[in-house]
Amino acid sequence: MDGYRRIVVGVDGSAPSKCALRWAARQAALVGAVVQAVVAWEFPAFYSWEGGPMPPDEFEESARKSLDDTVDEIERDDGLPPVTIERQLTHGHAAQALLDASEGAELLVVGSRGHGSFYGALLGSVSQRCAAHATCPVVIVRG
Repeated sequence: MDGYRRIVVGVDGSAPSKCALRWAARQAALVGAVVQAVVAWEFPAFYSWEGGPMPPDEFEESARKSLDDTVDEIERDDGLPPVTIERQLTHGHAAQALLDASEGAELLVVGSRGHGSFYGALLGSVSQRCAAHATCPVVIVRG
């Protein structure tokens, strides 16, 4: 779409992701862009269909609530300029969901949880994967 400027930001309800969303909102106001807040959810690898911590349909609802709560909190922040924040809930791995959503975007913004090199190597890092594979510039915001 001509003239449609978009900044994609990963949101998971954590303090670093809220910092990333605030940063993205300020940047969007400067450049006249829309913020697209993206939450990805998936079933945990250890989840069993026979029973788990919550029924399968509640995983998506929990992610939606996290997205809504986070965006609502940021939209109430009087210190931020008014910008449009679109909400996107996606099923899948967080890094891949952000990479897909950021196709054609001006910028991808993610928070850094600050895991050390051991945990980063063990768990993999959404921010590292996004920085390495995104087709647009990536900003990693530390909380």
